[in-house]
Order: sequence, then structure tokens, then C-alpha cells
Amino acid sequence: MDGTSIGSGDRPTVMVTNDDGIDAPGLRALVRVLVSTGRYNVLVCAPDSEKSAVSHSITWRHPLAVKKAEIDGATAFAVSGTPADSTSLGVSGALFPSIPDLVISGINMGSNCGYHIVYSGTVAGAREAFFNGVPSVSISYDWVGGKSVVHDYTLSAEACLPIINAILVDIKNQTYPEGCFLNIDLPMDVANHKGYKLTKQGRSSYKMGWRQVTSDSQGGKMLSTMTMETDSAASNEIDTQIVRADHLLFKREVLSASVGDGIGTDFQSLKEGYITVTPLGALSNAEIDCQAYFKDWLPRAAL
Repeated sequence: MDGTSIGSGDRPTVMVTNDDGIDAPGLRALVRVLVSTGRYNVLVCAPDSEKSAVSHSITWRHPLAVKKAEIDGATAFAVSGTPADSTSLGVSGALFPSIPDLVISGINMGSNCGYHIVYSGTVAGAREAFFNGVPSVSISYDWVGGKSVVHDYTLSAEACLPIINAILVDIKNQTYPEGCFLNIDLPMDVANHKGYKLTKQGRSSYKMGWRQVTSDSQGGKMLSTMTMETDSAASNEIDTQIVRADHLLFKREVLSASVGDGIGTDFQSLKEGYITVTPLGALSNAEIDCQAYFKDWLPRAAL
């Protein structure tokens, strides 16, 4: 952790990013709560617009446009790239004078459990920090349309403060593990959560399908944002790219809801009302039974 800002008596530096965009209420609530404690130097480096479900995509061929943003109590920049781009730039030393001690990605609108972790730009923002040797956390709130309210983001941020503080203490003491980053999901009824629970990534996912649509039904525009929760406000996001008349249009749709996949998994525990804390690595390893199968299979296949 060379170059980080924690020192004797110094306030640690926390950088916030996300995938819902720098103006998203989840990010703004998280920053407000962090700033209000007076315990951290708060930086923000986040996409300038909504970038949900872009996974760990990065911008390679073109420069990023970066613009100063006004967020009370924080030094903030909006970036034209992806969540991974934003984190990479923010921890590089090229934008800020020092490397942050901790990167927090979120608070996302909607949970990120099971296989959805692969799609998540929020998780990618934390994973990119991990790739660069900076401790990180991704945070998501299980937003449910018609039940959740914007204030739930503030409650979620406050509920995560003990974890954030504990991580920073271990970082200062040089005892925090370097082999993982954390993915935190907060239940819909966050005000009455059942406590923190250490979980493992499960296999939950929504069964997705496709439905052909016409340009007339979409106002001549193509829906581009994949929304896991169909009642989420994010489902109204549309791309302004005009579709040519000779193109067919297909829109994603949810065919069946995600289900829990066992005791101790992230999705199941989240639905039981716990704040789930899931350590993640850079890669998803194959299941043990698959490893055993291919250990015998490969020599035969190579004959």
C-alpha cells in the first residue's frame, strides 16, 4: 500500500465511485454520510452518466473526458468512461495527489448477488481497485419499486459505517487481507435489518429472454439498459441512438425470478433480511466437482 495517505494522526482517504452515475442518489447519500462523520478525506471519481450492467468493460482506444463536479465536502470528478475506468483513473495518482486508502463503489440501486456479480458495474468498480492493490468494497441496496424510498440509501450508508471503519483500522495496522475485496448487499427493509452476515457468492440469477419490439413502440429508439428489477426506476433509461429502419429490435425481459440457492449464500441471506458481506476474488473458480471431472477427462481427450 505504498503511497496511501494513512499516517499517524491523519484522516484516511476514501474514494467513492459507482455505476449509476455521479448524480445518482445512492452515491450522493454515501458521500454525505462519509463527509458528515468528519473522519475521512472524501474523493469521488465516478461515471458522468448511468453505466449499469457494463461489467468490467474499459475504455481503451479513446481518451476519457473528465470534469470537476461540485459535491459538498468532497473533491469530485465526473468521468466519461465506465466504473472500471473511473476507479483506475482515481487510484492511478494521475488525477488525485495521493492514492486513496479505500475505494467504495456504490450505493447501487438494486442488489448484486450470485451470478449478477458478473454483470455488475458496481462490483467492477471495486474489483478494479483490487486489481491495483487498493482495498475496496462494493455496496448495493435491494431497491424494490413501490416500497423503497430515497432515504433508504442514507440508512444503508449509515449501516455500512462500522464495516468501513473496521476496514480502515485494519489497513492502518497493516493487517487487512490483500487477497480479496468485499461485496455488501443491504436488504430492502434496511431500517429493520437482522445484522451483518458473512456469506458466499451463490448461483442466483434471473432467467432472461428476448422479445422483439418495433421502433414505433420505442419511439424510434433502442432500450439499452439491462434492468434486473423490472419495477426499478432505472427501467426508464433509454439510449438516444437512432435505429436504422432495416434493423430488427429485441428487448430483454425477465422470464422468471431469481431464487435462493442454499444456506449461507448472498441472495438467500439478503432475502432473509441480513446485510450480506461477501469476500470476492478477481476470478470465479470452477466448482470442485468440475475440477475433479476434468482432471480425468483431459488426459483421455488428448489421446
